[in-house]
Amino acid sequence: MNILFFLTPKSDVAYIFEDETLRQTVEKMEHRKFSCIPLLSMDGRYTGTISEGDILWGIRRLNINSTDLKEMENVSIMAIPRRATYKPVHADADMEDLLDRAINQNYVPVVDDQGYFIGIITRKEIIKYCYKEMKALAAFRAKEEADS
Repeated sequence: MNILFFLTPKSDVAYIFEDETLRQTVEKMEHRKFSCIPLLSMDGRYTGTISEGDILWGIRRLNINSTDLKEMENVSIMAIPRRATYKPVHADADMEDLLDRAINQNYVPVVDDQGYFIGIITRKEIIKYCYKEMKALAAFRAKEEADS
């Protein structure tokens, strides 16, 4: 199964670049109602993911006034430590690779052979696929039992 059938392309995904500020990141996440967002290098390579928890703990660790947006403008998003990075898969990965990643991630970033970010596959799409396959298998088994 070609995983690219499940891909939400980069053009439809919100992401941030390494040179963005904490304020820009918070506003983008708030606007989209995301709990985490991909982080890209300036040339478009996937470098990780930043989550609400990372931002919360980063604000606390750096002693930033979380109600002062002006103060957040002066903080690079790269100053915020990340606890976990969503591991990407390559575009030629198989469904097993996706399932392995989706167990612990809301989405799976997809990169090309050079590591450039091309999009994401959401856990929801993976679950929908697995559910469809389970239903098809159950129907096949029921038909086999009826025929025997």
